[in-house]
Amino acid sequence: MKCTIEWNNLSPAEWNERFLKVTRSNLLQSYAYARAACVVHHQKARFGLIKIDGQDAGLVQILEAGIFKNIIHAVILDRGPLWFDGYGSADHIDAFFKIFDQMFPKRIGRRRRIIPETSRPPAGNYALLSDEKYETIWIDLAREANDLRADLDKKWRNSLAKGERSNLTIEWDTKGQYIDWILMHHLVHRAEKNYGGASGKLLRAMAKTFGASGDMMIGRALINGEAVAGILLFCHGNAATYQIGWNGELGREKNAHHVLLWNAILELQKRGLKAFDLGGVNEGDAKHVKKFKIGMGGDLVHLSGHYC
Repeated sequence: MKCTIEWNNLSPAEWNERFLKVTRSNLLQSYAYARAACVVHHQKARFGLIKIDGQDAGLVQILEAGIFKNIIHAVILDRGPLWFDGYGSADHIDAFFKIFDQMFPKRIGRRRRIIPETSRPPAGNYALLSDEKYETIWIDLAREANDLRADLDKKWRNSLAKGERSNLTIEWDTKGQYIDWILMHHLVHRAEKNYGGASGKLLRAMAKTFGASGDMMIGRALINGEAVAGILLFCHGNAATYQIGWNGELGREKNAHHVLLWNAILELQKRGLKAFDLGGVNEGDAKHVKKFKIGMGGDLVHLSGHYC
């Protein structure tokens, strides 16, 4: 088996056309995310077409930065590679990481950060940096809404029904009218709870790049015209990601987040999307968030870890 990676040979349109072939095309491997991250973090992106025995097999996107002709060099591969149908076997994954290791070998002056989009550890000269495994939950949007609702945890479904019986109104903004509002609430809440995540600067840059193509969705739950909860989603290829959310005291009382996320599923299905990534979960400082997301009945996915 021969694996090769052709870098930057595709136009943005050609990349996005192939990106649509991946059902679970995550946010961090999307072209729009790379554009935003490069501006904020002063990085450059490389877009790779993976070939197995000469046939198009998948995509991989990396971010990098370097000085002194890359004597000092950083390479970031977050949640890749992504595979087309018929590819992504253990042999294909091993072949990819071996060739990637040859292209960007460990050396003095080079920093690598690699989070493979697989539960399989990468083959090659890699070292595990963290025992904490990245986990996320995927919802299969190709299924009927009635089936998805039936798969909700009973308590989650009851909370949703209670929220739907309340006087909540749901509205969707794809123009960015409420981006300042959702970011303000999110950043205040993050500071209060002292948890990590994308910076406000990066989120604002992402809102600009995704919003330009109509791929940003801000959902708001209102009571008598007053917003009591909100969520921010980004769409990419055939999938979407739940990025951030905010719930006020009245929103929690009315189960506004249950209603917002269920309505998000319905809206994404209307767009013809195939998968919904609920975002990273863990058993540490956000254990309650993991429990909430698991209640939506999706597929809990464990990635192999963080490598260098």
